[in-house]
Amino acid sequence: MSGKILLSTAYLPPLEYFALIAGAGKVFIEREENYLKQTYRNRCKILSSNGPMILSIPVKKGKTTVSGIKDVEIDYSKRWQQVHLRAMIASYSSSPWFQYYFDKIERIIAFGPKLLLDLNMELLMTILEFLKLKNNVQFTTLFEPVADAEYDYRYRMGPRHKSGYLTGEYQQVFNYKTEFVAGLSIIDLIFNMGPESDKYL
Repeated sequence: MSGKILLSTAYLPPLEYFALIAGAGKVFIEREENYLKQTYRNRCKILSSNGPMILSIPVKKGKTTVSGIKDVEIDYSKRWQQVHLRAMIASYSSSPWFQYYFDKIERIIAFGPKLLLDLNMELLMTILEFLKLKNNVQFTTLFEPVADAEYDYRYRMGPRHKSGYLTGEYQQVFNYKTEFVAGLSIIDLIFNMGPESDKYL
C-alpha cells in the first residue's frame, strides 16, 4: 500500500474516490477547509433512464459567504431526501444488488445528521463496509495549504472536472439503450456488481 492521501469530504462520490482509498495506507478527509459549491462535497452523479443525473444536497447559508466545511448544515426544510431516494429507486430498483444494499443507504439519508460532514462520513463508512475495505480513515486537524503534492486530491475531482481515471467497464442498468457511462457515484457500481465491486477499484 502507498502512503497517505488527502481527500475532500464527498456525498456518495465516484468509483475513483474509493480506488484511491483502496490503494492508500492512511486516508485523511479534509475538515478544515472552506466549503466549495458545486462539488462532490454535496452532490453525486447517478445514471437515470434519461442519462446522467446530478443529486445535490441543499445546505443552509451561513452568516458570511465563507463557511468552514465542518460547520455546514444540511437544509432539511427542502425535500431533497425524498427526491434523492426516489431517483435512486427509479434508476436502480431493477439492478441485481439494489435490494441488498439500498436499505442501509436509505436509512442514513432519511435520518441524516445535522452536518453535511457527518452525513458524508456515515455514508463513506457504510460504503467501505460494502466494499470490504479496511483503511485508516480520519479527519484532518489542520488545513494543509494547496500544493502540487502527489497525495493531495482535494481539488482534483469534481462533477465539472474530466477525470483521467480509467474505469473498467461493468454491466449497468441501461446498457441496453446506452454505452457505458463512467464517472458515476459508487452506488452505480455497488447496485450493479454487488460483492464483485471491489474488483473494479
